[in-house]
Formats: sequence, C-alpha cells, structure tokens
Amino acid sequence: MKKSPFPFILLLILASCTSEPETVIKPWVPYDQSSEIEANSAHESQRMRYKLIQSRITDKNKIWKNVADQIAYFSAEDYQSLSSLILDQGIPTLQSHIQSGALTYEQLTQWYLYRIAKYENDSTSYLNNIISINPDAVETARQCDRNKSESDHPLYGIPVLLKDNINFERLPTTAGTHLLQQNVAADAFIVNRIQDKGGIILGKTTLSEWANFLCLGCPNGYSAVGGQTLNPYGRKVHDTGGSSSGSGSAIAANYAAVAVGTETSGSILSPSSASSLVGLKPTTGLLSRNGIVPLSSTLDTPGPMTKSVIDNAIFLSAMTGEDMDDPATKGNRSGKAYWEEVTNGTLEGIRFGVNKSFMEDSLYQANVDQIIALGGIAIEFEPVEMDFEGFGELLSADMRRDLPDYLNSYAPAEIRPRSIEEIVAYNADDSTVRIPYGQGRFARILEANYSDEGLDSLRIRLRKAGKDFFEAAITPNELDFVLSINNWNAGHAAAANYPCLTIPMGYRENGRPMGLTFISRPYQEAELLKVAYAFEQATKARVLPTKYQ
Repeated sequence: MKKSPFPFILLLILASCTSEPETVIKPWVPYDQSSEIEANSAHESQRMRYKLIQSRITDKNKIWKNVADQIAYFSAEDYQSLSSLILDQGIPTLQSHIQSGALTYEQLTQWYLYRIAKYENDSTSYLNNIISINPDAVETARQCDRNKSESDHPLYGIPVLLKDNINFERLPTTAGTHLLQQNVAADAFIVNRIQDKGGIILGKTTLSEWANFLCLGCPNGYSAVGGQTLNPYGRKVHDTGGSSSGSGSAIAANYAAVAVGTETSGSILSPSSASSLVGLKPTTGLLSRNGIVPLSSTLDTPGPMTKSVIDNAIFLSAMTGEDMDDPATKGNRSGKAYWEEVTNGTLEGIRFGVNKSFMEDSLYQANVDQIIALGGIAIEFEPVEMDFEGFGELLSADMRRDLPDYLNSYAPAEIRPRSIEEIVAYNADDSTVRIPYGQGRFARILEANYSDEGLDSLRIRLRKAGKDFFEAAITPNELDFVLSINNWNAGHAAAANYPCLTIPMGYRENGRPMGLTFISRPYQEAELLKVAYAFEQATKARVLPTKYQ
C-alpha cells in the first residue's frame, strides 16, 4: 500500500492486480465547527459572523459518490504530472495541449474532479463551493475525445460549472433552498447551448440562497443546501460576495475552467471581484433566462465567470442565441465569435469616465493612471444622484410572479408549495434548519402588491433613472466607458440595463481582491471584452490564491 501525499485519499496500488482502484475517497465526517464560529464572531464585518459553515441537510458523501468512480483510476501521480498543463491555464492553452496530444478531455475532467476532492474533502481547506457533481462528466469527456474535429467550438470538451439556480437535468436545481432539494428539471436554454458546443457540465456551485433574496444582513454565500461558501483568498477572512459565490470561489480555486453565474444587481460582479476573476454581467436579453430559477424577469441575466478575458469571450459566445421562450432575446444572433475580435482591443484613444468620488481609492487611482499611461483618455465626472425608490419593490413584485411561474413550469409535481405565502410558511415550520438567518427579505415579497400597470410604470421609471445616471456623464463627455469598482454601481447598471465587466485590478494590503469594472451602453459586450483584454494584457494583476496553487 502506497501512502497518498494528500490526507483525503487512500491509494491502493497493487502491482499484481491492475483491477484495483488507485484512488479511493475517504468518507467525509462532519466535524465540530464551534471554534471556527467563535473565531469569526468578532469579525469586523457582520456578514462574516457565521452561525454555521457545514450544511445541516446535505451529506457531502453524496457528492463523493458521484466523483469516486470517475477518478478511481486517476492517481495522485497523474494529478501531479498534469498540473503544469492545466492549473490556471486558459481555454486556448488547454485546447492546444489537447491538439498536441499532451492531454485528453478525459484527463482534463478527471484532474478537476480530483482537485475538487483533494481540497473539498479536507476540513482544513474546503471552500464549500460545490453543491453537486455530474456522474457522467468523465464519460462525456471520453465521447469528446472520440468525436473531436477541427471545426469544434473552443468550448468543446471544456469542463463547466453551473450556479445551482440553473437547470441541468442530470442534477437537482435547488437555488440553495430546502424546498427544492429534489427539483430535477429540464435543461435551461443556456445549458443546451453549452452542451451543443461540446461543453462538459462538471457540476453545480453553491450560492446565496434564492440568489441573495432570503435574509437580511446574512453572510454572502450561505444556503441551507450548500452551507457557507468560503473565499480561497482568505477562508473565513474575506467575503465571497454574492449571490454567485460558489461560481466565484470554485473558479478562483481552479475547480473547472469556467463557470456560469447569474445577476440581478451585483451577483456576478460582486463574487467575481471578490475572487479575482473576470465577470461579465451582460445586457439583459443577450442570454436566455429560460430554465433559471428567477428573482426578477426585469433584471435577471446569466453571465460568464472566468480567469481571463479570452475565456470569458469564448464562454459568452457559446451561450448566446435567440430563445423563443424568452422574448427578451428576440433577434439575438447565435454564436458571435467574440474571442476572434477580443485581441484587437486597445486602450489608446478610448475615453473613460472616472468617478471623482472613487479617486480616493488608491487602487482605483493607480489603475486610472496606468490606463492614461497606456494611451487612454480619463475624464473625471461628479456622479449625479439616482433615485432608487421602488427598486426593492420591483424585485419583490417580480419574484412574487416569476417564482411561481418557474415552479409551475419546471418543478416536479411532488414539490409543494408553489406560492410565496406557502413557501414563507414552509420555511417557518423548521426555521433552525431551513432559515437559520431568518427570511426577512423573502417575506417582504408578500408586501409587493402591484397591478400590471403599476409594475410597468415602476420599471419604466427605474430604467430612466438608471440611464440618466450614466448618461449625465457619458453624453456630454462623449465617453466610451465608465470605470467603477467591484459592484459599486451594480444597482445603477441593473436599472439602466447597461452591461458591466469586472476584471482584477489588484489586492488590498490584507490580500482582499479588488476589481476594476467597465460599464458601457447596452449590447456593447464586444467592445467591453476588447478594452478589458487590452487592460488585462497590460496589467496582468491576477494572482492565484496562495493556498490553492
């Protein structure tokens, strides 16, 4: 018997018996987390003062059951020998290794699964960012190896993680909530698009429950099903952001090549910047929302979360397309090859709006200075005030309608209740397990009583207020982009339906990642990607989290 260099794995390598598995995953044993909870009770951020980390309802061994057979004959030596080919590599590099014969899609998929088990089955390193694993991922990868061709999309054979509010018929779509533990539903439109391009669904990531629309002041990244998501740049030190917390944490830790997040107001931008990733919140309507557990049909959109701009462009292209069941996508052309244009990006002569109130932030100022040094034109502006009155009511009113519609369209018949009133009561029946932080935000949905006309009027007013906020700077200064920080203008952009792309711009002295966020007018994603690529290539600010290298 050969001792594994990793504590979670027992290796059984018997020279005379090749049928014996080389990798066996030890059972996860829940541990006493009281000392961790106590240590975080004095954290400077109230949202980092956890009540629990481990889920009270999910057995992690169910995850390992879906992993075990897929990596049984993938050894620690295999993992180590392939790491230089895979760790933190972008999609073009991975594909070049495949084409050269140095790597297969099967090995690539097994490497990610092994890495997930390596860190997530160890109580000292787990990030709690994986909620389920596709039991057919490796078999799908083998099929990709057998069927690959020169005409394949760049996403072909690449392992992808989905935020767990996105339907994938091989796994439940829980939105993190106790109610939807068995919600096995038909594939979302974007999942079909990903698979049509040959992407491999590796599994699902944790999230802030109900896309951060459950509790008030509770930790980002918590859900009843997933437990507490942690940040690889500082476990229990730095916030994960939310609600796409698991997608951010998992890609930063190199658990897959790319992940899908969703955003209503900040839920891609926040966790992407918190995990030093490139996160794109597209114009609502560029990507279908069909088959995604909704918060607000007015504002919701999925989007790519990646380690590089070119990966973001590749992934975005794979998901685009008109969905007849989502009217917001009407007229969208499928498969725009964003990645082919992205390398043409430049900063020279581009006019950037610089928010004067953000110039007190040293990282922001340093990056603005660098953009100027690279030929960009920075125009400072005083931001106008935006009237956000009714923004929360819009989310509540939309969810009161949209969530029952989703449940009636997708959820299995045995999943009850369906109305917001019934779900509130269901949660309250076992608040310790189902809602340990309460349901203050979710319960407020019951107060949203809008007529169709009243809701339309609210949407129009907020859209105008959002556009006026940006255009007060863009129009008179003839700006190409507005520069922001993290998700600091996410609400403004959501209201205006202006796309945003955040990209790593450096780290605070305590190691907390920060993102520079580019904002443009609707449907200018191609231009966002190009300017972000130019900035990325000039700055190369992103570094791997130290303990996950």
